Amino acid sequence: MASVVFENATRIYPGTTKPAVDKLNLTVNDGEFLVLVGPSGCGKSTSLRMLAGLEEIDEGRILIGDRDVTNVAPKDRDIAMVFQSYALYPHMTVAENMGFALKIAGVSKEEREKRVNEAAKLLDLEPYLERKPKALSGGQRQRVAMGRAIVREPQVFLMDEPLSNLDAKLRVATRTQIAALQRRLGITTVYVTHDQVEAMTMGDRVAVLKDGLLQQVDTPRNLYDSPANAFVAGFIGSPAMNLLSAPVSGGKAMLGDLAVDVPGSAGSSVTVGIRPEGFAPASSGFKVLVEVVEELGADAFVYGKPADSSVNFANSTDEGAQVIVRWDPKNPPKPGDTITVTAVAASVHLFNSTTGERLK
Repeated sequence: MASVVFENATRIYPGTTKPAVDKLNLTVNDGEFLVLVGPSGCGKSTSLRMLAGLEEIDEGRILIGDRDVTNVAPKDRDIAMVFQSYALYPHMTVAENMGFALKIAGVSKEEREKRVNEAAKLLDLEPYLERKPKALSGGQRQRVAMGRAIVREPQVFLMDEPLSNLDAKLRVATRTQIAALQRRLGITTVYVTHDQVEAMTMGDRVAVLKDGLLQQVDTPRNLYDSPANAFVAGFIGSPAMNLLSAPVSGGKAMLGDLAVDVPGSAGSSVTVGIRPEGFAPASSGFKVLVEVVEELGADAFVYGKPADSSVNFANSTDEGAQVIVRWDPKNPPKPGDTITVTAVAASVHLFNSTTGERLK
């Protein structure tokens, strides 16, 4: 096992001037499960491919353990990768697929069988070892791809959106299996996903990227409670945090009739972030015109627009933006109603309206 270190790692694709990954500084501790997450085009898969040796590094370097692998061939980096597509050989059995890399590496037949059987036991694949991939479900094929990586006993696992081909229910089940398996094996793992729920439920730590730049890396709880900027605040959490642009007057940001204390450095306007559960019903405060009520059994979420025209969404380009409020599922409002809420003081986040950086 080994740690992974990105030192100012930069990738600029030919024909472009803007880096796909820009001076990435990131340390993955020995045995840690680190998730790279962000929207499409943020550089997360490029970062993973740089670590794998599948993309060149234009500046900086990457270390696995104490070894600089920047110019080392992929096959010599002691890593194993699980891709979005399972890439199984259709003419080989499950056992042959799992042991193929070992066969190429000259590992003895006895040792190959031992490692394949151990991995199959870990992944509940023992009944399927003699089957061909076409006789397996998507989830089983995904576990075979995992098994193929495990038998190599690498220093680092790299996983590039391995669950994206599975249906929603199977994804939930499989992500818990992968997280539990990684903790049992203790192998350093870098996992890429665009799904922030997947990131929050699987990672020891989560690194959020945007436009090739690392925005924040922290535990899932700290990302949720203390986002470093408005982008992280809006990206992490489901449903998303409400980000509202509010004018500042006399040290208060005004969301309709709801006054929020702001620091003196806030300027004439501020971005106020409040998660759906951070609102509470009140007799006076911030009024929301209800458009849709999403009833989920244990929870209900109200989606609507600010009733006061002076309150705008922080991201004015997002035409579909809505205020989201968690509500008592036993007493939900109806579309067309106006609800009035206040904000729980401890749940209010403030961001600079120009830079998006955290104020409080």
